[in-house]
Amino acid sequence: MAQAPAGAQRIARFDDEGVVTGEAVSLDIRPASALMRAGGAAIDVLVTVLLIIGLLFAFAGLGIDPTGFQAVLTAGIVTCIVVVPTAVETASRGRSLGKLALGLRVVRDDGGAIGFRHAFIRALTGVLEIYLTFGGLAVLVGFLNPSSKRLGDLLAGTHAQVERVPKLPSTAFGVPGELAGWATIADVGRLPDPIARRVASFFTNAEHLSPESRVRAAASLAAEVAPFVSPLPDASPELFLAAVAALRRDRDATALALVDARMTALEPVLTATPPGFPVR
Repeated sequence: MAQAPAGAQRIARFDDEGVVTGEAVSLDIRPASALMRAGGAAIDVLVTVLLIIGLLFAFAGLGIDPTGFQAVLTAGIVTCIVVVPTAVETASRGRSLGKLALGLRVVRDDGGAIGFRHAFIRALTGVLEIYLTFGGLAVLVGFLNPSSKRLGDLLAGTHAQVERVPKLPSTAFGVPGELAGWATIADVGRLPDPIARRVASFFTNAEHLSPESRVRAAASLAAEVAPFVSPLPDASPELFLAAVAALRRDRDATALALVDARMTALEPVLTATPPGFPVR
């Protein structure tokens, strides 16, 4: 495969399958929706407002003259709405209190961690689209953009992704009880990869098939698997496939465990210095 020129710009795009980098690599991430981003931004704005109020009370107790108070207050507000968000997102690699609460993170369009430049552009643009327009501009751009980006993301080349995803349920199963006795004497050979993939796909989608299609598909797969199994059990095709799949999984796992144990035992020999070889 030809490599891109060293100076070529790597730009990611969003399509129906998710985020795709400039090298046509699909990233397994889930972009955050506009509502989730709005919730995280609302928490951040609330924290910022509370921080500004705290600074206001702190400066009011110092007895500064009105001109000095105005200058100090302006510097404090700039610090709260630009400096602090920039520092927090840079140090946490795209996280803030609101994003942490909702399980979000801001990343570059190619999926990498953001830096100071990205955080600063986002914070500086946020002054206009969040504070000066009371969030109206950010909401408008976010709902119109297919990937829910706000103006700061468009300028910085970033987007928010969801990191807190639900845990997938386990699809592993054991040998059916009706075939437990047969499993102790069964000789199940290694299935060719195409057949093994079709068997796995069958059990993944079995509950979505109609009863007639499910029986027909199981019978067809059982006929393909039968030459690799001896003796054949007296069971329905689906039970037979389930038992074969469970046995192959357990035996492959056992074989991998033995290989790992052997490599662990050989590790001292493989990494040792040959006798008489000088230590460098």
